[in-house]
Amino acid sequence: MKSAIRDARTLCEELRLPPGVAESAGRAAEGFPIFVPRPFLARMQPGDIRDPLLRQVLPLDEELRPQPGFSADPVGDGEATHGPGLLRKYTGRALLITTGACAIHCRYCFRRHFPYEEAPKSLAAWHDALEAIAADGSIHEVLLSGGDPLTLVDETLEALVERLAAIPHLRRLRVHSRLPVVIPRRVDDRMLAWFTGTRLTPVMVIHANHPNELDAEVAESVGRLIAAGVPVLNQAVLLRGVNDRVETLAELSERLLDIRVTPYYLHQLDRVAGAAHFEVPVAEGQRLIEQLRSRLPGYAVPRYVQEIAGDSHKRVLA
Repeated sequence: MKSAIRDARTLCEELRLPPGVAESAGRAAEGFPIFVPRPFLARMQPGDIRDPLLRQVLPLDEELRPQPGFSADPVGDGEATHGPGLLRKYTGRALLITTGACAIHCRYCFRRHFPYEEAPKSLAAWHDALEAIAADGSIHEVLLSGGDPLTLVDETLEALVERLAAIPHLRRLRVHSRLPVVIPRRVDDRMLAWFTGTRLTPVMVIHANHPNELDAEVAESVGRLIAAGVPVLNQAVLLRGVNDRVETLAELSERLLDIRVTPYYLHQLDRVAGAAHFEVPVAEGQRLIEQLRSRLPGYAVPRYVQEIAGDSHKRVLA
């Protein structure tokens, strides 16, 4: 993460992009900074402004144009907050915002405006959230989210997971992370030890949107998780100019299955301010799913879903 690219000029120079791109990207990055790890950068095609991985991280002037229906909190995180760092949306589950740090800044991120300064910054600061989970016997699963929980050091995560494992009614620990994809080396022995070392059943949800994200290092990363007995699922977001073709989505599912990852969800874009240029109409997404069903076995077709603020579950669109 220390070597990640953090400015538009460096990003454009390394990818040999036209000179004017850096100026535009710099303007758009003022409100939401660039952060691109080099293992992810290495999978991009130099000189191609339309590269699907570059498009996910390159700021554009479109981000600065307000669009009706797009907001700072499109999924209702604010209303679902039950104390610092604790979100409750769905029955039986609780979500912990473990950190505001992330291993990559995706321009469509639905939490790009989230007030991370209000989230706990130490294990002691998690006391109230852990007490609330312990007091509610209906909670069987805790999700570690962020930002990206795997940007925290293993000592912190190990201590937090031990505290969770001590709550008798919890059964599963789910981690949502982009790190196994963007910095595959993060999945090491120490990380696997705390993730699989308690009585809680571990589940990993990774995030890849395009087949070009899944190189040999990613395959090795998720392979270590699977060898340790961890189910690995993938969530993707349907993105204009990235994966809005049936050929791309089919190849994404095929490559995921090749590395033993289950295609889990294809999300309709959360309507976060600054991301309108990524939106694909729902009807188009539904057509893509129908085309996938004609090409792939049923287990290879992700559920096409949308998160609606206030709903008791994700809405299945196809």
